[in-house]
Amino acid sequence: MAVKTIGFVGTGVMGKGMIRNLMKAGFTLQIYNRTKSKAADLISEGAVWKSSPAKTAEGADAVITMVGYPKDVASIYFDNGIIDHAESGAYLIDMTTSSPQLAEKIYQAAAEKGLHALDAPVSGGDVGAENGTLSIMIGGDAQDAETLAPVFQAMGQKIVYQGKAGSGQHTKMANQIAIASNMIGVAEALSYAKHAGLDTDKVMESIETGAAGSWSLTNLGRRMLKGDFEPGFYIKHLIKDERIALESAETMGLDTPGLALSKKIYDKLAEKGEENSGTQAIYKKYWNK
Repeated sequence: MAVKTIGFVGTGVMGKGMIRNLMKAGFTLQIYNRTKSKAADLISEGAVWKSSPAKTAEGADAVITMVGYPKDVASIYFDNGIIDHAESGAYLIDMTTSSPQLAEKIYQAAAEKGLHALDAPVSGGDVGAENGTLSIMIGGDAQDAETLAPVFQAMGQKIVYQGKAGSGQHTKMANQIAIASNMIGVAEALSYAKHAGLDTDKVMESIETGAAGSWSLTNLGRRMLKGDFEPGFYIKHLIKDERIALESAETMGLDTPGLALSKKIYDKLAEKGEENSGTQAIYKKYWNK
């Protein structure tokens, strides 16, 4: 089935850029967000507003969800939601970073209704969503991932099929574990440079292209130095991801001390009112020291 009309639930920091790129690629978008006013610009650009996730699924060839937490994902797919209202044969793509076990549950429930479900979380932040350069990690049936290639290509640059249902989410957990420790390293490196009295812009010039280089250093490190803590990715959402990763690692009998330390630091920042700041606000931990 060729995908022409896409239902999209979640028009936040990430969803907005993804929706715009899908419209640029020629897809018809029908959208839903809990707060309609936050989708006003997308509606003015041609997206069709729907009054609920269920209504968003009706008449759509594919439905994409990009919401906050696993409980939100479960709520919109079940409880007379997307699975019950999607068109026969439709593709359901959850791009939220969520639980691998929930992804498997959605896949099974969708299959029983003749639907095709994939878990396809992303990495790349608000910049990647806006520029259509996201890294997309796909779990589900390989044929479904192939059919949806034009949809994924409209939003991402690195698109990798990882395996059966839940594999996309497990891959995203690996991604978040790598980010967790890396963000500590970026914040500590730049704080060290600042406290040593160095020109931090020159330090960045030297280290970002060497062995210490990373996406977080180049993109979020520069935001740290500018004092820009606006969210490309919320601290509260990283904490959620870290919690899922810690729980998954525990079921495997895997010890992840770097991940645990990162969550401890971010939990303390959230307690100080930084939960809605971008993850680069970890830099504040080292202020005035």
